[in-house]
Amino acid sequence: MHWSVIIPLVIFLIIIFGIGFWANKQVRLSNSFLQEYFLGGREMGGFLLAMTMMATYGSASSFIGGPGVAYNMGLGWVLLAMAQLPAGYFVLMILGKKFAIISRRYEAITLIDFLKKRYDSNVVIVLSAISIIVFLFASMTAQWVGGARLIESLTGLNYTVALLIFAITVLVYVIIGGFRAVALTDALQGSIMIIGTVILLVATIIAGGGMDNIMNSLMQENPEFLSPFGSDGSLTPLYVSTFWILIGLGVIGLPQIAVRAMSYKDSNSLHRAIIIGTIGIGTIMFGMHLIGVLARPVVPGIEIGDKVMPTLTLEVLPPILAGIVLAAPMAAIMSTVNALLMLVSSTVVKDLYLNFVNPQATDHQIKTRSFWVTTIIGLAVVFFALKPPEFLIWLNLFAFGGLESAFLWSVVFGLYWKKANKYGSISSMVVGLTLYISIDRLSPHVFGMHTVTLPIMVSLVVFVVVSLATQHKTKPHIF
Repeated sequence: MHWSVIIPLVIFLIIIFGIGFWANKQVRLSNSFLQEYFLGGREMGGFLLAMTMMATYGSASSFIGGPGVAYNMGLGWVLLAMAQLPAGYFVLMILGKKFAIISRRYEAITLIDFLKKRYDSNVVIVLSAISIIVFLFASMTAQWVGGARLIESLTGLNYTVALLIFAITVLVYVIIGGFRAVALTDALQGSIMIIGTVILLVATIIAGGGMDNIMNSLMQENPEFLSPFGSDGSLTPLYVSTFWILIGLGVIGLPQIAVRAMSYKDSNSLHRAIIIGTIGIGTIMFGMHLIGVLARPVVPGIEIGDKVMPTLTLEVLPPILAGIVLAAPMAAIMSTVNALLMLVSSTVVKDLYLNFVNPQATDHQIKTRSFWVTTIIGLAVVFFALKPPEFLIWLNLFAFGGLESAFLWSVVFGLYWKKANKYGSISSMVVGLTLYISIDRLSPHVFGMHTVTLPIMVSLVVFVVVSLATQHKTKPHIF
């Protein structure tokens, strides 16, 4: 057990718990439990907004799964990963001011709140809630696996024990602190993620004898490691360009990201967040995936891709510094898990319980239900994570695609197209989800494109056609 590495991580966790308990005071003092617990009172400034978006988006896939795939695929995977660079920019520019203004007008606390008021349809609420619960379960499972793998590598404990330690740690501070705890810890975690990425990249290059030496080693092992098409030639131009839809344009449809665009304070905060977030995401995505490739000559023969990053860190850094750097993936995983937990909890409590079970619930009842729902969901995810996949990144990307197929056009057209109506939204969701799941199960990468491409293209056409065909049944929306 690497005690000198573990001590900095324990200190980091103590700070996180401190923030959680402080945020719990704000929850208890707030006049509106829902506004405070699920949106932090809509008080985020520019730096906080950028960090919470970056920390939510940069997950176990970025720090554990991504470098593991890059280790096996080469520089082509780094090129592919850089499609994520404009993700925060796209979300804040397209949703940005309009989404914040309209969500305040609607008094929307969740994405489904917005969809409910915009489309006035219980079917939209139920479809949205099912999509969030199902696909975010998959995404949270990936994060739980990543956290457990990290603790397993550091402590030598078996995977199941490591999973339980990670789960208990995250659940305690998310349950007590709510959104404000999540946002504040994201600011700390996002900063650690950037610093950790830079330190590990420099240390890996030094340990490998410089870039020239590392590139020569990769060339001798397999020249395709230096190719844009990947070590097995699977990263074709068509696949790479359509993959951009999944991790670039489509990110607008991710509920866990969209909710951040309704929780900032003012326009200046938004503008600062766009600049800071783009720089931060670019640094992390480029740095971590490049580290995965450079690790191959430094720590050869790693069979489980998700162990590349922890193994490399312990190899190339002094123990104390390794502990500080390994706080970065821990931060990335925890920040994403807490955001997803909050989102699923708000979906069950705010969008299902308050809409269909008990619309007159008191603040005390809502608070009790929120704490219990968050706990039960967290424990359920632990159960699913007991049998981890070989590469957790595929589980995370599957969840991304499903959520984007369901929400992208309902959100974008709901904001910008007056003729968008509930029939178009429902049809688009059903067609997008059905196509996505069918293609993923039966024929992934159909026509050489990423699985999400056809569902998003077809659901776009369906949304427009059905909305126009049913105009006589609805009135154009007035923004």
